[in-house]
Amino acid sequence: MKQDKFLKLKLQYIVPAIIFSLASLSYAIPIKAESKETCPDLRIVFARGSGGVHNEDANYLAWKNAIDDKLKNTTIDYDFTDLDYPAVAVGFSDTDTTLTTLGAYIGSGEVYKFGESVSAGIAELTRVVNKECPDSKYVIGGYSQGAMVISKSLTTLDPDKIIYAATFGDPKIYLPEGEGIIPAACKNENLSDYRMYVPDCQAYKGMLGAVEPYRPEALAGKVGTWCNKYDIFCSSHLSISDHTAYVAENLYEDAAKVINAKVTTAFNIENHYSSLHDTAIVIDSTSSMQPLYEKYKSEALRLAQETFASSGRVALYSYRDLAEAYNPLNHCSFETCTLEKITKELDRMELKGGGDDPESLLSASLHIMKEQKWRQGATKSLIVLTDAGFHNPDLDGTTLDQVVALSHSIDPVNFYIITTAKNETKYHELAVRTDGRVITETDSFSLLTDYILSRYDSLPRVDERSASEITARPTLTVTNQLTTENTTEITYDTDAESVLIAVNDALLGLTTERQITITGLDFTKENILTLTPITSDQKGESVSINLNSLSRGSFAPDDKPSFFVPRVPNTGQRSVHASPK
Repeated sequence: MKQDKFLKLKLQYIVPAIIFSLASLSYAIPIKAESKETCPDLRIVFARGSGGVHNEDANYLAWKNAIDDKLKNTTIDYDFTDLDYPAVAVGFSDTDTTLTTLGAYIGSGEVYKFGESVSAGIAELTRVVNKECPDSKYVIGGYSQGAMVISKSLTTLDPDKIIYAATFGDPKIYLPEGEGIIPAACKNENLSDYRMYVPDCQAYKGMLGAVEPYRPEALAGKVGTWCNKYDIFCSSHLSISDHTAYVAENLYEDAAKVINAKVTTAFNIENHYSSLHDTAIVIDSTSSMQPLYEKYKSEALRLAQETFASSGRVALYSYRDLAEAYNPLNHCSFETCTLEKITKELDRMELKGGGDDPESLLSASLHIMKEQKWRQGATKSLIVLTDAGFHNPDLDGTTLDQVVALSHSIDPVNFYIITTAKNETKYHELAVRTDGRVITETDSFSLLTDYILSRYDSLPRVDERSASEITARPTLTVTNQLTTENTTEITYDTDAESVLIAVNDALLGLTTERQITITGLDFTKENILTLTPITSDQKGESVSINLNSLSRGSFAPDDKPSFFVPRVPNTGQRSVHASPK
């Protein structure tokens, strides 16, 4: 075959560790038999990752089993589908696989296998959702290469048919709150509504760029993404083992809880799945609480009664101000509280002291969270009933940041503050940062109880970090490019040890050079070059360049900055060659 087109890169080496893992485990998971109905009420579709065996892939089976466990007692007619697409295998496990991978990623002049595989998945998913069962609703999910299929398909799918779309380890993730030296996500601010579990607050774009926008407006509230803590493809870190641990880390179980709530709501049926609850009720026992106490006590009893009825546990505390030498009082713990005990303790609780507005809630809540033995897997709540604000820092030095950090480390413990309207803004930050809420005396307390009991345990959306804990990511700046009719040279500066080279959806390898030369591209097709600075344990923000938009001639970026363009979804075939220069 004539080899007249090639991509020539100064590559020091190809790094096996950064190529998509086969990640196919060999064990089986018990599953419910699929529905025999051609078009059930609900179809649940999964796009497996690279090399996953159709209908046998461990990620697909874990997804299937977790969702089936939640829906099997409902009246919904549903079935499962492992998307019929190539999910082309890549890796460096042996000579044959290595040759296949190099053919798929670098090309042989005939077929760009990985790009074709993703494109085939997009086409098949679009056909299945939009045309196959007109009256069915859909839940869709995907892992790794399959996650790319999902995220790049969302704008093509009928939004009215989608109940929920979930991605796991998506190399095309986009989280704008992770951008910058001190990202907003590290302060638990401006989190994307589709960010379900991405603990790395510096996660910004995926290893292969980003789909922007990640969640189309038409799918508001219907998209969620999960990225394991150090996953090389969707976090700012470089762990392959985290990328292959979505089954082991129970992230499909976490997603199944979200999906179950979405599905039961969409079909307007009772949610039969009930999470275990650990609820600590914490009462401000100063004398100013007297006018509100009976109302507060009534709802505290209702919450306790319904928590016990659902096999939950309750602890009861009271607190005042440390200035009064009053430490939080443990009336009963998760192990000792009964409804009878709580009723007696509330009836004889003594309200006294006070006189100034702020009380020692931060010290009390830190003490309570440390003292109680919270169950793993239980939904954890700390319910505060008060008419006053709180010291920050508290009189013993306890800070809001310390309380939030401990809350998240426990799984988290969500704070719900029932207070007067004048205190609503005082508690807003505490509630938001612990994924709770503030309720005032003008709201319906019974609705709060119903909300708390209908919640399910889920992983924290993000790990907060102080400025001193944030490691500066490596940076890369394109300094010049020279384009002639057949050749483009890109020159850049970086403080990274190496630079990852990718073209379209292909990871080609790492280089320590500061210039790459590109020739022979077919400019009738999309050609997106992505440069990602890499250190030993972290990657920086990628720079993506649309090679097709480069003007001919020599210029510096300051002269023509328009050649820096957002990365766009790739749906075409690729035919490129690469060789060391």
